Formats: sequence, structure tokens, C-alpha cells
Amino acid sequence: MKRVTSLGGIFFKCKDPDKVKEWYSKHFGFNTDEYGTTFEWRQSGDQTKKGFTVWSPFNDATKYFEPSEKEFMINYRVENLEQLVEELKKEGVTIVDEIEVYDYGKFVHIIDIEGNKIELWQPNDVEYEKIIGAKVK
Repeated sequence: MKRVTSLGGIFFKCKDPDKVKEWYSKHFGFNTDEYGTTFEWRQSGDQTKKGFTVWSPFNDATKYFEPSEKEFMINYRVENLEQLVEELKKEGVTIVDEIEVYDYGKFVHIIDIEGNKIELWQPNDVEYEKIIGAKVK
């Protein structure tokens, strides 16, 4: 079973997310929206399929990263979230919450050995493309 297939996103705390998005837009050409930006790429196993990686600044007062006290959270793309969660439980990994399902994929959060909150995402890239495509237009 494949576990992590790629990087799904990077989320980080900052004092003023809007100013950070504006800075990255101006200096790096990021096409930002209310969440940040999304990088599109082709999947190595099938070049006809798109994949997405998210970059998203959060207000430094966010509770979303809890119980971690870190300033960032990494999102990893996975292939079979239910199966992976069962394996991680057997291995003693702390699972923070239950799997949540959205049109664009399934999510769960874990804590790594250093106390970092990690988001695992089994994407539905077709639905995600529809969602981000609608935001861009």
C-alpha cells in the first residue's frame, strides 16, 4: 500500500494573511484567493491527470493547527485514507479526529513524533479542479 503520494499543501501562521497573500502575489506572481493559492501539476503515474498543492497563510490566532503549538501544518496527499489510518493506529500514531469527507476529498489529522499536526488528504482532484476553476473565473 502506498502511504503518502505527494505534498498536498503547506499552511502557516502569520500576523496578516491578506498582506502576506498580497506580497506573494506582487513579488512571486501568486494568483491568490481567500485561502491562498493552488499549484497545478501532472501526476507522474498518469500524465493526463492533474494534481494540486495548496499554499495557505492562516491568521496567527487560528486554532486550526491545535493541538500542535507549531506555526505551520503540512498536508500530505495519500492514496487510501481509511486503510492508512488503520495502519497508523496499529503503529501507535495519534489520530486527532475522524475522517471528514468533502466533494474534493477526505481528510484526517494526526500528530507526529515532534508534536506537529499533519493533515492527510485523499484528494478527488476532478472535484477540486471544478472548485478552484470556479474561484478563478
